[in-house]
Amino acid sequence: MANNMTSNEVHFLCDSDFPSITGPFFILIFILSVIGNGLLLCVLFIYEGLKSITNIFILNLACSDLIFTITLPFWAVDHLQQWVFGDFVCKLMTAVFFVGLYSSVILLTAMTVARFIRVVLPNWKSNRARRRRYAIGACIAAWIISISASLSDAIKVKAINWDNQNYCDDGSEDKLGRYLQVSLLFFLPFAIIIFCYSAILKTVLQGLSRKKHKTVAVLLCIVAVFFICWGPYHIVLLIKSLYKPIGCKAEERLAVAYRICEMLAYSHCCMNPLLYMLSQKLRNNLFNLLKYMKDFKETQKNKTQTDV
Repeated sequence: MANNMTSNEVHFLCDSDFPSITGPFFILIFILSVIGNGLLLCVLFIYEGLKSITNIFILNLACSDLIFTITLPFWAVDHLQQWVFGDFVCKLMTAVFFVGLYSSVILLTAMTVARFIRVVLPNWKSNRARRRRYAIGACIAAWIISISASLSDAIKVKAINWDNQNYCDDGSEDKLGRYLQVSLLFFLPFAIIIFCYSAILKTVLQGLSRKKHKTVAVLLCIVAVFFICWGPYHIVLLIKSLYKPIGCKAEERLAVAYRICEMLAYSHCCMNPLLYMLSQKLRNNLFNLLKYMKDFKETQKNKTQTDV
């Protein structure tokens, strides 16, 4: 998101040329994410269904990734040129951006807790139907919390004109509030996930069926990649919130670090479909879907030639 984490005028004066790289990169990520998450949703609806609790979470995570992906073309234009969409779209895209981000981390936390209960507490008195209702309730709560939290971020941003350039910028000086929100909605879930997976891995090492072992491994990869992508971004975000660079050199170094972490973080939305393909069942269903699409295309082509 372009320049949305500082309102210091020196920032605009010292802005680097790094955004010229991020614009095309965001477009590439947008294309890959739409294709990957679109195919994943098709596989879930056509072949998998939503009987599995894991699939319920995967469906919601795919929707979260697509919601986040919607904002990428806007940030791409902003990085390549300037913010040309006005104040309302600035607030709207900021809200959508944070809904996608917050929902991802909350859904991953809920999915991890569900797996923790399933693996570590197998004697938990709850039947399959009740666990499914809990999973659906957790997903609904994740969306409500994400939307509510994103509104505070959207209210703070506005379209700003500086030196004949338009920016979608956070004009507030409430750095402590942003620090607390980032901590609660990123680092706290991270701590919960670390605790849960520590207990899960301990149980796995004590003996678990091969099938469940694979499921745990896939979910662990999904969570690990999320925090590898988003962790550096949030650390730099906290630095930007708490540290005021002195001089253009320090400002530019921090800006370059932020852009690199930003590209890594934004690329996450196209990675989950690749990670889900670690599951043999999902891979087979994807190949069946692609084969069906290919056969359907050939059938339509032959039909068109026959009609001619």
